[in-house]
Amino acid sequence: MNSKVETYLTLKKNDSPPELSKKYGELEEFYNKKLWHQLTLALVALVKDPALQQGTELIQLYSNLIGELENKINPLSLAQMAGEVVAQYTDPNEAITFIEKIAPKVVDHQEAKVLCNVLIANITLSRLEDQARTKKILDETEKMLDEVDGVTAVHGKFYHLASELYCRSGAHSDYYRAALRYLGCTDSDALDNEVKSKQAFYLGLAALLGEGIYNFGELLAHPILETLKGGSSEWLLELLLVFNQGNIRKFESMRPQWSTQLDLVTKENQLREKIRLLCLMEMTFQRKAWDRQLTFAEIAQETGLPENQVEVMVMRALSLGLVRGTIDQVDNKVNITWVQPRVLDKKQLALMMERLTEWCKDVNSMQNLLQEQASSILTL
Repeated sequence: MNSKVETYLTLKKNDSPPELSKKYGELEEFYNKKLWHQLTLALVALVKDPALQQGTELIQLYSNLIGELENKINPLSLAQMAGEVVAQYTDPNEAITFIEKIAPKVVDHQEAKVLCNVLIANITLSRLEDQARTKKILDETEKMLDEVDGVTAVHGKFYHLASELYCRSGAHSDYYRAALRYLGCTDSDALDNEVKSKQAFYLGLAALLGEGIYNFGELLAHPILETLKGGSSEWLLELLLVFNQGNIRKFESMRPQWSTQLDLVTKENQLREKIRLLCLMEMTFQRKAWDRQLTFAEIAQETGLPENQVEVMVMRALSLGLVRGTIDQVDNKVNITWVQPRVLDKKQLALMMERLTEWCKDVNSMQNLLQEQASSILTL
């Protein structure tokens, strides 16, 4: 046994409480028998032990034991343990230097490399508060992450940090996408209710304020929004449903609730434009495929816009790719041929099922007609 490791383990066995002393004894046994896999698992569990979270216990553990076994430990496990150890460095620059020394040792493992970068970026953002440098590190790391197969815990850490960065910088659209990806990589049941409630609130605001976000179905279908029910922020869930339906009148009636949020009041004009565009999309969706000719008067009535401003709004929808079609300025009509696909809620799915049922009936009617009239048609 390495004398440094032997001295450290003997000291910790003698000076630690019984339960912790037993764990150090197991480490010693695994080390002596060269059971590196079992030793790694034991160390991964030990660095999370509450008894080692005080002072510099983890730093000493790494210096005296883990650091001596770096070439025998799985690279990803090594990076994960480093993530626990680095929290005990009071100087952020020393913390970054610690991770930078580990990075070359895990260079052959893509996930471990990504995790090291995420750890450095996390320190840079949370402790040095350097958003520009953090963004640069994350941009470089994202390219590396694309090479990792499947979805791993490292993906979750990356997207969580990215969402934190965008939240601080006020980049609503980027935050919305990164936060949804984070939730897609994470078991939401494992998150604290307070954390989930906060995440749901920020996601809701980002969906409303984010530029280019016109699909609320994916968010509305996510169970994290359940945390808003019964609380002081339940109005936000209702507002998201209102936007998804393009219900401008309900939006106006909810002004006392949403006006309590300064960010929404500041962006009121943008919110009105967004809900009107969603209203146009919903109007089109509600129509049958062969009946999607909307008059300016109909659009004005549903969106609350003056009729002379309808054309500009429709042009905006066309330019954003939300709908496709043509504008008939002479007859003041809009012919819409396509609506951007969206994640549908239960009510919209029910309407879609009704449409499909009607379509099947029409197909059957045509089939029966052809069978009945086949002789007449064939003799023509």
